Amino acid sequence: MEDIKLQLKAELLSPLGKIPKQGVENWLKAVKEMIREAQVVENKVSNGRYLCRACNGKLVDEKTREMKEFLNNAPNASEGLAMDGPSAGLPLPTSELVGEEAVRNEIWACLMQEEVSKIGVCGMGGVGKTTIMKHIHNDLLKEQRFERVIWVTISKEFNVMKVQDDMADALKFKEGWPREGDKLRRAAILSEMLKNAGKHVLILDDVWDKVSLEEVGIPEPSGSNGCKLVLTTRSEHVCKYKGCKVIKVKPLSEEEALILFLNKVGPTIVQSPTIMPTLKLIVVVVNECAGLPLTIVVVAGTMKGEDNPRIWKNALKELKERIGKVEGVEAEVIERLKFSFDHLKDEKVKYCFLHYALYPEDFGIRKDELIECWIEEGFIDDMTTRQEMKDKGHVILKKLEKNCLFENITNVRGQPCIKMHDAVRDMSLSITRMNPRYMIQAGLQLEELPEKKQWSPDIEKVSLMYNSISEISIDVLPTKCQLLTTMLLQHNPIKKIPYSFFINMPFLCVLNLSGTKIESLPNSISELKNLTTLLLGGCYILRDLPCLSMLQELKNLDLSWTKIEEVPEGMDMLIKLRYLDLGVHTLKEIPAGLLPKLVHLQHLSFDVHNEKTSLKAEEMEPLKKLECLTGRFEDINEFNKFIFSMQQSKKNLIKYYLVVGSSFRLAEIDKTVKIRGVQNWEGELIMHPIEIQELHISNCDYLRSLVDDNSSFKNAIDLRVCRIWGCEGIECVVSLSSFASSSAHPFQSLEELDLVDLPKLSALIMKDEGIGSATTSTLAPSAPFSHLKVIGITKCSSMKTLLPHWLLPNLQNLEEIDVDACSQLVEILGAATSELDEKGSDALIKFHLPKLRELRLTMLPNLKSICSKCGVMVCDSLQLIQVAGDCYKLKRIPPFVPLVGNGQPFAYAPPSLTIRSETEWWESLEWDDHPNFKNWGWERRRGEDSAKERRKGMMEGRG
Repeated sequence: MEDIKLQLKAELLSPLGKIPKQGVENWLKAVKEMIREAQVVENKVSNGRYLCRACNGKLVDEKTREMKEFLNNAPNASEGLAMDGPSAGLPLPTSELVGEEAVRNEIWACLMQEEVSKIGVCGMGGVGKTTIMKHIHNDLLKEQRFERVIWVTISKEFNVMKVQDDMADALKFKEGWPREGDKLRRAAILSEMLKNAGKHVLILDDVWDKVSLEEVGIPEPSGSNGCKLVLTTRSEHVCKYKGCKVIKVKPLSEEEALILFLNKVGPTIVQSPTIMPTLKLIVVVVNECAGLPLTIVVVAGTMKGEDNPRIWKNALKELKERIGKVEGVEAEVIERLKFSFDHLKDEKVKYCFLHYALYPEDFGIRKDELIECWIEEGFIDDMTTRQEMKDKGHVILKKLEKNCLFENITNVRGQPCIKMHDAVRDMSLSITRMNPRYMIQAGLQLEELPEKKQWSPDIEKVSLMYNSISEISIDVLPTKCQLLTTMLLQHNPIKKIPYSFFINMPFLCVLNLSGTKIESLPNSISELKNLTTLLLGGCYILRDLPCLSMLQELKNLDLSWTKIEEVPEGMDMLIKLRYLDLGVHTLKEIPAGLLPKLVHLQHLSFDVHNEKTSLKAEEMEPLKKLECLTGRFEDINEFNKFIFSMQQSKKNLIKYYLVVGSSFRLAEIDKTVKIRGVQNWEGELIMHPIEIQELHISNCDYLRSLVDDNSSFKNAIDLRVCRIWGCEGIECVVSLSSFASSSAHPFQSLEELDLVDLPKLSALIMKDEGIGSATTSTLAPSAPFSHLKVIGITKCSSMKTLLPHWLLPNLQNLEEIDVDACSQLVEILGAATSELDEKGSDALIKFHLPKLRELRLTMLPNLKSICSKCGVMVCDSLQLIQVAGDCYKLKRIPPFVPLVGNGQPFAYAPPSLTIRSETEWWESLEWDDHPNFKNWGWERRRGEDSAKERRKGMMEGRG
């Protein structure tokens, strides 16, 4: 249950408005009831006499079988526990519009007219069609006049299967959607999905040719169904062919163009005294951009910060020469954009820019992934450390973004990505067709290699990624490619590669076969003596590799998620390796003596769930250049030795995921340590890595507290997430006598604390008498728990008061409290006897938690109060109090007082508070303090009389 809850919480952190799947919610509700019933049985057996226990044996067997059945019916975590919420869509990132108000209003008016069902927005490349429609898309979401607003990019290389997949993704239809198979059947499914999507607007961006709506599976929009179709295209003919109301997007006027240019070139240029005489020259430069927002923005990005009149004069001359040597509107646009490319003075930055062209059109790539590609290609290779190379990569990215050659976007996981405007990509492709020579046929659903005649001897880079190539036929093998350095074949269903395929590529440096279905590699790969990068991650069927001893230039080797059982022969000869990923569950061992030979390793990864690949400190000691490490240590001694050797060499890991004992769950933060099942920890100090951010400790029974005056964890000032599970000896989390006066406190950065199954835990912080008395004022911003947002306590049977009043000044950022199955808990917020004596019996004690949003209480049979009887809550942000299971001793909702007085010292409810509970509990509440409270329309959940009926209702979705 706890595993499911934690993963669900992680999935719900997505910015995509996800909600739990109904089956997951039902299972979690029902399993809580099951646990409660099992505890009743357990109490009967343990408290009964010998004969009674024998009689209860049948009951135990029955309950055990029932619990096993529940385990078998647990949600499949690998399929995800949350689904997309019922939103009409998500806002799209977009840039500011200048001078497009008239055409924007015209499109909007057509969308609001019942008689107009299809709209075609046309105009030349870079004129702003997509930007305008992004704004309209976001406005439609705000207005909520349509149930769905669906955006799908078509792109130049139209492919029915890809468009159908994109449509299904946009409709958030994942389970049951046939990713492969008959186009006609997929079209029928898609058509039904769209018909069931209600009144919607479908925006097809960047349509290049006559798209058959019927072939894709798009029902004809009409006034009767209230649906709308909008196309953006460069071709007016495409609009007319589809019977659209045609709306043309025209270039900006001279005045609008100048306003946009000056906005983008920056105020420092406009305000510069030396530039004023050249202002007429700038106006002419802007006019040369032909009123196209894209070229205006790109040229302005290139000239940003330049206040030398000579440079502006040269820019004007260059633009005129470029436009004069070509014919056709599209060719002129490309030449204007090349102006920005040619002004990238560093050749390596130019290569970095052109590398993006190897990806499919409209492809969004994670920034970190793109920088890794640049490192693999050798564009960034003059740095001492990998982190320095990554930093240089981000500098290059910033420069390309500043020049408006890359757009910033966010992918479905909320990760920062970049993308290239299709007109900018056209420009980059025009460069790669000349010098250097690239062959780019990515994302075109090709089923076989390009014909032999396309493999010219001067090709340098080949990208065939994201296609449907399953077989490499000998008949179409390339001719001798002496200059070929990069071959990208990732994400093709390739099953076998013939021996002769690599024979004609003697200078190949980068080979990417990740995500393919190959079972083995041909021996000819051993002949690629110049190979620096071999990527095989996600080749789930790959079991065998040839000897790698000849690949002595190899720097990057990724074998993650393959099925290899042994380290490839000859790996100990790869002494130049800097990046090695052996995250392989099937790997049987790490050969002794292998790692000490790979002294240049900067990144090293193993599967932390594979207990056969535990690391030895002695083997790791020679790796002085290591910066990123994912791996498992067998015990605390090996872990301590490793950390000690790192500290001795004054070397800190920049990113790590380290496990001691057996692993559990995945890492969520860059700097993570997980310790499980260590039984010899008593009195032994663990040396943790510097700047640890996430800590998990499980089943370490000898641990008494996580932090005391002698513990090295007292220095964990950057820790953000801490989870402690199943440690029978834990009595408190922090046990310090001097934390109130210390300048750097443990857990000062902690945001999430999760404590589960700790039978001896009685307090979060054990303090000396005199610390935190009733007169304690707000502690320092760096005090323990001062940044805590979420606290979860489950099955901590010795705890009686969750949060004492003296600790609340530390908890001013607390947003969520979740307490479950703590059998002895009496109150959530409590005042010490000394505080009550000091203030007097009639005095009110205010419990300030200004940011608290949710309070969940489940199966707390001895809970009598949320806060002490003399207390009132000051929680203006409180949105939810949820009471479930056995909490029948809780008879009252505490009185609230507002943060700012409103003349109502009692019976005040935070503005958006909802109370959810079973009817039986609700009806048993006492309302002496504020009798009108009960009539304020609380939302609550109905209960069932029978426990089994209640659980059955939960599982069936009645809730």
